[in-house]
Amino acid sequence: MAPEAIKIEVIRTTGDKIQDRPDRPLAEAGGKGLFTKEIEEALLAGAIDIAVHSSKDLPAFLPEGLMLAAFLPREDPRDALISSKANSLRDLPHDALVGTSSPRRHALLKRVRPDLRIAPMRGNVETRLRKIEAGEADATVLAAAGLKRLGLLSAASAVLEVEEFLPAAGQGAIALETRADDDKIRALAAAVDDADTATALAAERAFLAALGGSCRTPIAGHAQIEGDIVSFHGLIATIDGRAAVEVFRQGRRADAAALGADAGHDVKARAGAGFFVED
Repeated sequence: MAPEAIKIEVIRTTGDKIQDRPDRPLAEAGGKGLFTKEIEEALLAGAIDIAVHSSKDLPAFLPEGLMLAAFLPREDPRDALISSKANSLRDLPHDALVGTSSPRRHALLKRVRPDLRIAPMRGNVETRLRKIEAGEADATVLAAAGLKRLGLLSAASAVLEVEEFLPAAGQGAIALETRADDDKIRALAAAVDDADTATALAAERAFLAALGGSCRTPIAGHAQIEGDIVSFHGLIATIDGRAAVEVFRQGRRADAAALGADAGHDVKARAGAGFFVED
């Protein structure tokens, strides 16, 4: 299909539109599905043929009749610290105020620095950068991928290494979703599929699915691919960062989904039912 034959349809989702209470965590308003619902409805209705998503916004389970047909090459999966007061999490002032509405980032921040105060902060990247410039908080944490794609990585005080600050499952990866029975469109999407990204996301999404689609417990998961080997690191934590359960797995790339699922079931069993916050 020639580029001129492709029409871009911009769809504003519920997640984009919720502005009535900027301090309201998205998990309370409906979670990840807020950024995909209207797009997937258009896909199922035949109004569009391919849905383009940030993979980390996708729920663990897709609506019946839809599938992820391809992933673009992954951008930097790490998080970035934005602050005029420090060049690392450990250098932030004592009792510093950090703005984020992500349960994962909240938990990991408290895990590294229990003294930090966390306040909800929403809005697009530019909005959150302006809030830090205006002194509404001492720092925030954003995806390095989003900053790079907008040409704003220079705003970051530091990029947080995966070992220190484990990313969200799917972070940095763009997913192409299609109707499962649309062979023509699936074939077009497959032509741009990045095999390493697809393999990593198979492990990360299987980890999420094993933990439960309605879970609001802070979850992090990241897979790295080297040749035929998949290395996976997963984590769940309490929102205050005081307790966490981690898992490491390594295996063949052909077994990526099974590896991620096994890691999720292991974490769930070790944590116990009382660890999880359900919708």
